[in-house]
Amino acid sequence: DWDCKLFLSLFTAKVGKTSLIMSLVSEEFPDEVPLRAEEITIPADVTPERVPTHIVDYSEAEQSDEQLYQEISKANVICIVYSVNNKKSIEKVTSHWIPLINDRTDKDSRVPLILVGNKSDLVEHSSMETILPIMNQYQDIETCVECSAKNLKNISELFYYAQKAVLHPTGPLYCPEEKELKPSCIKALTRIFKVSDLDNDGILNDNELNFFQRTCFNTPLAPQALEDVKNVVRRNMTDGVKDNGLTLKGFLFLHTLFIQRGRHETTWTVLRRFGYDDDLELTQEYLFPMIKIPADCTTELNHNAYLFLQSVFDKHDKDRDCALSPEEVKDLFKVFPYMPWGPDVNNTVCTNDQGWITYQGYLSQWTLTTYLDVQRSLEYLGYLGYSIIYEQESQAAAITVTRNKRIDLQKKQTQRSVFRCNVLGARGSGKSGFLQAFLGRNLQRIREDHKSLYAISTTYVYGQEKYLLLNEVMPDFDFLSEADLACDVVCLVYDVNNPRSFEYCAKVYKQYLIDSKTPCVVIAAKLDLHEVRQHYSLSPHEFCRKHKLHPPQPFTCNTTETPSKDIYTRLTTMAMYPHIRLRCMCACNRCTYCLCQNLLKLELLRNIRAQLRRVLFNRHMAQADLKNSTFWLRASVGATVFAVLGFAMYRALLKQR
Repeated sequence: DWDCKLFLSLFTAKVGKTSLIMSLVSEEFPDEVPLRAEEITIPADVTPERVPTHIVDYSEAEQSDEQLYQEISKANVICIVYSVNNKKSIEKVTSHWIPLINDRTDKDSRVPLILVGNKSDLVEHSSMETILPIMNQYQDIETCVECSAKNLKNISELFYYAQKAVLHPTGPLYCPEEKELKPSCIKALTRIFKVSDLDNDGILNDNELNFFQRTCFNTPLAPQALEDVKNVVRRNMTDGVKDNGLTLKGFLFLHTLFIQRGRHETTWTVLRRFGYDDDLELTQEYLFPMIKIPADCTTELNHNAYLFLQSVFDKHDKDRDCALSPEEVKDLFKVFPYMPWGPDVNNTVCTNDQGWITYQGYLSQWTLTTYLDVQRSLEYLGYLGYSIIYEQESQAAAITVTRNKRIDLQKKQTQRSVFRCNVLGARGSGKSGFLQAFLGRNLQRIREDHKSLYAISTTYVYGQEKYLLLNEVMPDFDFLSEADLACDVVCLVYDVNNPRSFEYCAKVYKQYLIDSKTPCVVIAAKLDLHEVRQHYSLSPHEFCRKHKLHPPQPFTCNTTETPSKDIYTRLTTMAMYPHIRLRCMCACNRCTYCLCQNLLKLELLRNIRAQLRRVLFNRHMAQADLKNSTFWLRASVGATVFAVLGFAMYRALLKQR
């Protein structure tokens, strides 16, 4: 709702502003006119813009100056009425009313003004020659309309322009003195152009123009209409059309033309469809749509979100090398008001030999952001125009909220795709090297600058692609917060060459993890160095045996080849199946991962058999009264199929071992 207020020049009380209001309501000229009309509300369904409008009249005879000031402060638009046959009432517009209104409103949020010349039925000439200099002098004046309350001329148009001045103001878009778009408007329209340029070739082709038209106005353009638009641009500028498509310059020229011809509602429709408010800033509702995340649940990108991000990557990877160069990254984020990724991202995800973010690293960074800070991920997707291109209500449609972790434990299965591993250890124990090795970097390739506490990449568990997020927790034994311990699996890293390194791991485990249901693995890092005896009451192997943990897993990143990913696959497997508690019972006396795989295979086979029994039992109970032999034939065939599938899965799992 908003207010449309009409004010009368103090010089004369006979300009007809109250008659205008009463003529609008009754659709006829009133015989008797009161000093002031009561406040009137025009319902939304009878206005072109579909918004309710409150019309407030003012009378010097009945109201005080203080009441006038209050009404000015509450107004969304003010109509200043003058009499076209009275020059003094016109002069009062600039000598009294506009200065008074400007004094009572903030400079940065001026109320739009409509000049209304009433009593046009009494003169044969127009007052526009006198009014145009005033309009050029004051930017707050949106338009001027001449009307007649007696003849009902332009009465409806008056209130239409008043609504339009509020909903589609010219001020934020266009500078009349320079006769060009304002910088903030150019910036917004440039982002809209880049989002709509689906192939990133700098041109809106016919398909992209039609998609843009359908997105903003719910209707495509006919082929001839498209040609007419491009011909208009061709006639007015040389580089507005290229390869039969609209360039950015042509796109901006069209909107300039719309505004100059009084069709700025077209530009506002486009801006609001792409999330902009009256100040040409993206709205909070657009950037941060509501999304509920219950406790103990995580957030992930869904399939459509990954498809969208893949298309964004493809259109900016111009050299098709499956990596984004610094220039390509900069181009990708031109639709952002700031650079969202810092230099530490190169130490967080996979890069190529040149240090450029690979396709896999790009998706991993998006996965990391969504997992750690879903609101920021929603904001980023908003800048890229996800909800517009995929025609969704908001970016929230790109997010999957996983179910409670306790339910996963109860059901002994999970649909999650991202698992978090917190890496703890004393300073210098090799945690950073452990994170960087996950990204395929040996000791020679690890960069010392712009260190990151996170590393994320993909692993494969039984053919399923999963993301493992490693989080290096800074050592502070006296205080580990819930966030430091909230994860799916824990790594305790110690340096085999430092005799006091394991003590930190042992104390952390005994104080924080001994009663936890979170799987825990001890990593014996820097195995390329000489292994020394640890200054602790128990050796690492004895400690792990006592607390029924895996034996310490050997690790080093000081290799000539790319470090092995086996340990990270094991960590992901443990995070996915935490209910299988591993014991040091491996016949090889070297590792326990084979035990984990055997237990999982047996459990999967048991699940298949149990499901087969349930299916057969349900069919038997539902159709026990059927004596038709075909029923038993179908049941037998179904049982055979399930048995074959179960055996095939078992054989496949054995082959993986």
